[in-house]
Amino acid sequence: MKPLRFRAVPGVRALASYRRAWLAKDLVAGVVLTTLLVPQGMAYAELAGLPPITGLYTTVLCLLGYAVAGPSRILVLGPDSSLGPMIAATVLPLVEADGDPARAVALASALALMVAAVMILASVAKLGFVADLISKPTMIGYMNGLALTILIGQLPKLLGFSVGADDLVGEFTGFLRKLGEGATVPAAAAVGCGGILVILVLQRFLPKVPAVLVMVVLSIAAATVFDLGEHGVSLVGELPEGLPPFTIPDVRLADLSLLLAGALGIALVSLADTISNASAFAARQGQEVRGNQEMAAIGVANLAAGPFQGFPVSTSGSRTAVAERAGARSQLTGVVGAVLIVLMLVLVPGLFRNLPQPALAAVVITASLSLADVPGAVRLWRQRRTEFLLCCAAFVGVALIGVLAGIGVAVALSVLNVFRRSWWPYRTVLGRVGGLEGYHDVRSHPAAQRLPGLVIYRFDAPLVFANARAFRDEIRRLAGTDPPPRWILIAAEPMTDVDTTAADMLEELDEELDAKGVRLVFAELKDPVRRRIEQYGLTRTLDPRRFFPTVEGAVAAYRRRTGAEWAPADEVREGYGNGEASGNGNANGRP
Repeated sequence: MKPLRFRAVPGVRALASYRRAWLAKDLVAGVVLTTLLVPQGMAYAELAGLPPITGLYTTVLCLLGYAVAGPSRILVLGPDSSLGPMIAATVLPLVEADGDPARAVALASALALMVAAVMILASVAKLGFVADLISKPTMIGYMNGLALTILIGQLPKLLGFSVGADDLVGEFTGFLRKLGEGATVPAAAAVGCGGILVILVLQRFLPKVPAVLVMVVLSIAAATVFDLGEHGVSLVGELPEGLPPFTIPDVRLADLSLLLAGALGIALVSLADTISNASAFAARQGQEVRGNQEMAAIGVANLAAGPFQGFPVSTSGSRTAVAERAGARSQLTGVVGAVLIVLMLVLVPGLFRNLPQPALAAVVITASLSLADVPGAVRLWRQRRTEFLLCCAAFVGVALIGVLAGIGVAVALSVLNVFRRSWWPYRTVLGRVGGLEGYHDVRSHPAAQRLPGLVIYRFDAPLVFANARAFRDEIRRLAGTDPPPRWILIAAEPMTDVDTTAADMLEELDEELDAKGVRLVFAELKDPVRRRIEQYGLTRTLDPRRFFPTVEGAVAAYRRRTGAEWAPADEVREGYGNGEASGNGNANGRP
């Protein structure tokens, strides 16, 4: 039995199916990947408000953890630019006024363990669907706000000075003030701005060249040759030798509530990132995405990093793309990268001592530019203004309230948008159009024919407590014309549910309409909804003979009973026949 249990571990399965032909490609890809892992790991650690070395510790442990537990052959994990500001927003307020780095590291490590617990528990509960809580428009707004936050936060470091502020507005005004006071260090500005230029030019014209590595090598060479440390440029300095010991983070009980709030937000963003990246790369490799397994694997990666001065991690689209382009075939690529980083820390810890801090700021700023999706926001403006407003609200939430509150705003807006669509769904009257089968929206087809005395009404949403009154008011309006219709036929195919509040409303509405001589009729109710209506006991008042399998069948029954003939739109009296049923859809009749 034990071998079978071990075979359930993704890393063991991958090892059992490993092909010898992959080895050379994985080794080469691992070497190439390492050239990106080291500078980005150090830069994103500083973005999170932590010492650069912790980014390397985190990178090593999370790569090994995901190699064991990760279901994807190609995904690369590590410190991430989108998580850095969230980690800083969680950890830095809890650090004492003296900014003790050891306490910041302990808090970040505890945060990683809490993210691990959230991810693993959510995986056991099969909650992978929570990644859908952030819609694409709100995610675009959130990422644009995050990109702006990172950019403004890194500008002082890029130019060689610092600004003490707690929010984006304070950072920006402080940056402008110090810029006006002449606080810029010319050598630092040259290294930082030159680094951005090198990365962007190489990424644009020579995409296969490791742009970040080239920039790092050039900046180290410049710092060594021109002795930039003596010209006011901050350098990374000597890194600690080897790996840190296993340590249980020492945090106060009072810190746990803020850490948990941060862990939940980080877990949500990490999961959304992971699912989107896994889907994109799995589609290219012919693999299947397993959302709950990915959650568990991210949890294990954070669990591995936490006790070794690590901080929360996520998947990286850029690093995964580099590994894929370099020929990676399995998670051995990440293992090779982890081993090379360990060898660097043990054998040559001083390799990056002359790396200028503005160069790390350049790495972070160029990464923030990749987070932004301005064309996506412009597309929303052109295609759907309401979703553009959601995007803007999420952007403002991140920029003005903060990254942690911003993720809450993004989730809340996504959920409220779903609720809004259920609350005010599209609804309309239908008619017959020559040359087209079925019945169609009279807004799109004003000349559609209608039967005198019959209103065919479509309500494009589940009938629930949030929209029950809107449905009732619309039916009352349609029934209140002079003369009133004989039948109001509900084309109920879009109604995927009827809750108890809506059921009570239907019972009262039916009795009210019967008193006026108007019959409420349903067509195309889905079987589960029909069974629910029977369960509610509505068939006591709503005669089962009022339920038809198709709209065509209901119309045929009406014509048999009344002898009505199809009439042009202008011959049907205004009110129920004029197609003015309200709704919030577009001119083409789509919600």
